[in-house]
Amino acid sequence: MTTIGMHYDVIPGKEAEFKQGFLKVIDHLKTVPGHVDSHLYEDVSAPGSFLIQSGWKTKLDFENFIHSDAFKQVTSWGKAEILRGRPQHKVYTND
Repeated sequence: MTTIGMHYDVIPGKEAEFKQGFLKVIDHLKTVPGHVDSHLYEDVSAPGSFLIQSGWKTKLDFENFIHSDAFKQVTSWGKAEILRGRPQHKVYTND
């Protein structure tokens, strides 16, 4: 099992749009091989700061997803319209 922590800082006023986008991504992830689950958390002490915790069967499953066209489309949308800066990802594995 591999857990990915993805930290995002959202442009003020775009928080609801980010959350709606996350729900659409979750629908897609349900069809992606190796995806186990994903959850969105908001930092209550830092408005607009979010963490997505995503579980994958293997690190390779996650890497295949981040090289997919679907991931590229979501990240392009985020960079152009939603995020204040570059996302930060951290990988935790027990492989």
